[in-house]
Parts: sequence; structure tokens; C-alpha cells
Amino acid sequence: MDNPDHILIVDDDREIRELLATYLQKNGMRVTLAANGRQMRAALEDGPVDLIVLDLMLPGEDGLTLCRNLRAGAWRATPVLMLTALAEETDRIIGLEMGADDYLSKPFAVRELLARIRAVLRRARMLPPNLLQQQDEPAPLLHFGDWRLDTSARHLLDAADTMVALSGAEYRLLRVFLDHPQRVLTRDQLLNLTQGRDADQFDRSIDLLVSRLRQRLGDGAREPRYIKTLRGEGYVFSASVSAVGTLP
Repeated sequence: MDNPDHILIVDDDREIRELLATYLQKNGMRVTLAANGRQMRAALEDGPVDLIVLDLMLPGEDGLTLCRNLRAGAWRATPVLMLTALAEETDRIIGLEMGADDYLSKPFAVRELLARIRAVLRRARMLPPNLLQQQDEPAPLLHFGDWRLDTSARHLLDAADTMVALSGAEYRLLRVFLDHPQRVLTRDQLLNLTQGRDADQFDRSIDLLVSRLRQRLGDGAREPRYIKTLRGEGYVFSASVSAVGTLP
């Protein structure tokens, strides 16, 4: 029998933690609970988890800070589903840009949470192996055109070795393009690979994210060197990509 999916729930509301734990355990999942960032880190040190359910409004370090730190550290490949009581679309987008794979607004039905957890896990396991960097392997530098992407620190280096910082969403989009060069990718595919969610509310967010990434690369929309638009189809990363080792 396969090992059950291990879910880490990080929420300062004890009743919510226990409710979610009971429901997920009844549906065959293993659950660990944490009330804050300190307990979350302690739980992660005890062993790997398959997905983190992370509340945005936490005392001390909030969910956005914790998510950003997760994406910059050893657990960068662990999927994160963010819980938020905020209704503003911009706040949800910020969560996704910080590295969350999906979000769910409170109040929510536990059945929907379970469905979203399963969907995020399914999408994560569909990613090519080279998108899921192993924690004990050196992260390579990926070279394309005049640029190198440091996949460990998640930032760009230009021809003069000047660092260009990327948001979590920008990094994930660029990484998908670099792992699929010269291949047409639809908006739905890019949404699934970068945000881990169905293309419903944010179906145009990929266009905005591509525009931001083009700006980072100095890539003009009229005659792009790297990311080209195929009308009615999607986008294609037209430059060749090679791994050039690791930083010393």
C-alpha cells in the first residue's frame, strides 16, 4: 500500500486545525499541525511533507513571509496552499506571486479544501523531474542568450554578472519556459505549471506575468528575442537553453 500524503496544516486557530486534521485523516491523509512559523519549521525538520496548508493571517511571521522563506530554502519544491480571509483579488495574487501554488478564501467547505489539495498534488507530480530540484543536488545555472538563471538563489545574472531579482511567480514562469524551450505552451498549461490552479479567474494573469518577465529580460513585445506570442495558441521560448554548472 502506498504511503499516505503527508499534509502540514499551519493555522493559529486550534478549532480549524483540528477540524481539518480530522477530515483529512478520514480521507486517508497523514496530518501534522502547527500554530505558527516556529512550529512549522520544527515540523519540517522532523521529515518531509507533501503539501503545506498555510494560513495567511498568522501572529508574528505572517503566511506571505513564511511562504517566501519556504521558496528560498530547502523546502522550495513543497507545494503550498494558502488560506486567506482576504477577499481582494490583489491580495490573492500577491500570495501566488510569493510562491503559493493555490489559495482558498475563508470561510470554505472542507470538501473543497480536499479537492484543491488533491489537485495541487496531482499537478506537482505531473511536473517534469528537472523542475523538481532535489534538495541534496547542486542547483545548476541555466544559460540562454545573454542570461544565466541561478536556480538555487532564484535570480537572473546578466552578461556582466549583475543580479536581477525575480518574484516567485516570475521565477516559476521562466523556469517552465527554460525546461520547455522551442515548445508551444498554452495559457492553461502555463497556469497549471506555474500557479497550480484551474484557469478560471486569472486566465489573463499569465499575459501580465509574461509582460513583466519580458521587462526583466529586456525583451520587446513587438520583436521579442526570447518569449514569442503565437496568436490563438500561447507562447514559445525561442532561445536555446543549456546547463553551465553551478556557482562556486
